[in-house]
Amino acid sequence: MLISLRIENFALIDCLDLEFGPSLNVFTGETGAGKSIILDAIDAVLGGKVDRRSIRTGAARAILEATFELDKAAARWLGEQEIEPIDGNLAVCSREINASSGALRSRSRLNGILVNRQLMDQLRDRLVEITAQGQTVHLGQETLQREWLDLYGGKKLAEARSTIGSAWLCASNAKTALKRRRQSEQQRLQRLDLLEYQVRELGEAHIEDADELEQLEQESIRLSHIVELQQQSYQVHQALYQNDGDSASAADLLSKAEVILSDMAVYDVQLQPILEMVSDALAQATEASRQISSYGEQLEADPERLEEVEDRIRELKQICRKYGPLKEAIAYYQSIQNELNELLEGGESMEALELAYQTALEQLKDTCSHLSTLRREAALKLETHLVEELKPLAMEKVQFQVEISPCTPTATGADQIAFCFSPNPGEPLQPLGAIASGGEMSRFLLAIKACFSQIESAGTLIFDEIDAGVSGRVAGAIAKKLYQLSDKHQVLCVTHQPLIAAMADCHFRVNKQTIEAEPSIGEAAAHCEPVERTVVRVAALNSEQRREELAQLASGRSATEAIAFAESLLVEAAGLRQTQSAKP
Repeated sequence: MLISLRIENFALIDCLDLEFGPSLNVFTGETGAGKSIILDAIDAVLGGKVDRRSIRTGAARAILEATFELDKAAARWLGEQEIEPIDGNLAVCSREINASSGALRSRSRLNGILVNRQLMDQLRDRLVEITAQGQTVHLGQETLQREWLDLYGGKKLAEARSTIGSAWLCASNAKTALKRRRQSEQQRLQRLDLLEYQVRELGEAHIEDADELEQLEQESIRLSHIVELQQQSYQVHQALYQNDGDSASAADLLSKAEVILSDMAVYDVQLQPILEMVSDALAQATEASRQISSYGEQLEADPERLEEVEDRIRELKQICRKYGPLKEAIAYYQSIQNELNELLEGGESMEALELAYQTALEQLKDTCSHLSTLRREAALKLETHLVEELKPLAMEKVQFQVEISPCTPTATGADQIAFCFSPNPGEPLQPLGAIASGGEMSRFLLAIKACFSQIESAGTLIFDEIDAGVSGRVAGAIAKKLYQLSDKHQVLCVTHQPLIAAMADCHFRVNKQTIEAEPSIGEAAAHCEPVERTVVRVAALNSEQRREELAQLASGRSATEAIAFAESLLVEAAGLRQTQSAKP
């Protein structure tokens, strides 16, 4: 139940605080007075779409806040989202809408915690149901009619509908597999030839090590420069240890330096570290010369190995040009081996796939048949229930039938659903969308909502001009039906009908006013004086004000006769409420 609503800088509303009653809340006012803005604000605070026009002209942001009292199921769901209800059963939904730097941004919070759009949508379904102007246009859609019938069928039908989805998916997958198998035999053979060739080529190449090519190229360079390496290793050995020329080797020079430093260290111990460094250098030079000498002695020209390496390099480069780097070629080789094995095995046979499809199709048909049975049972109950709800709405002779005809199985079953309707005696049943007038559509929609009032989870029902296209006795019948709904649900209703407004437990008048306000930043450059601004004001009416408002709705003026008529409406409404309350 919606307890309160706070609006700041939303559309034409500068600042507004409203508190609602638990039963029938009615908004009245002239056309264009801004009644629907209130409902738009409720929609927006629960995650509905907004645009730049949602922010009041001259303001940088709009703020919306709605407080709801939760039923046990909604409070439990909120706890499952790890958001604790306030005081055990309250949810405070807020939304801030900002327009800055050319972009529109909004943030939603639930009990002070920042939440995403998806969670707000889920909460919205548990709190309110908004029936807006023009929704009756969609009543003729068979998809919507099927959803209504399934919802009316309750949990048992919902479970059957869920099973249908799984069965249809299974049959669809089996059909796709069979179709692919039939169409792919030629491609399979072509693919088989290609894979056999590639597996043979890669297998004969014996590619196993992703670094083999790099290693072979390094070996090729070494084998190609054996003579140079031999000569240079000898030169290094001479330079380090044994020089046949006139100049001394590094070892000779270091040895000489070591002797001199040893003599010097006798007189100055500070030279000891330097001596040790020279001694280490001498030892390293001696070891390096030994190792380079050994390296040079082991070097040997091997033309046959060089030719073998170059041949292998050419083979691997050919593989890389066709299949990518060796690492990728090895991975591809492994994958096509698996694919080739599958193709050689042939997968499931055509007969096996055909059997699997027929089995899945039979399962789908059986599941659809069960769903159809449940739908027919639900249709009979809905027909009786809906006619009973329509009769008090000045449609005593109405006929209604849910026509269920077979169709190709889909994820929603094998039934084509059509709501057929005849408002006049002697006239045949025809599809709802093709025959019903605007006023009849409004009453039909209200009757549907009444049928679902026992099974829908939303605690607040919102109607935006559900009385469009009706008047007189029909308007009175709609008023009674709205009051009946308000016995189990909180109802918010925008109306132009005095008969409906008279039934309200809480009556709000909405009107536009022109006020003087401070100029905005852009206006302040040209004007220093206050400017006129239009704002929407909402007032909760007392008994006297209600009579005045009903008189305005009835005649457009507050004449004595209109006031008397308004008084009679209030008296009649009080009697109807008392009668309704006395019913078991």
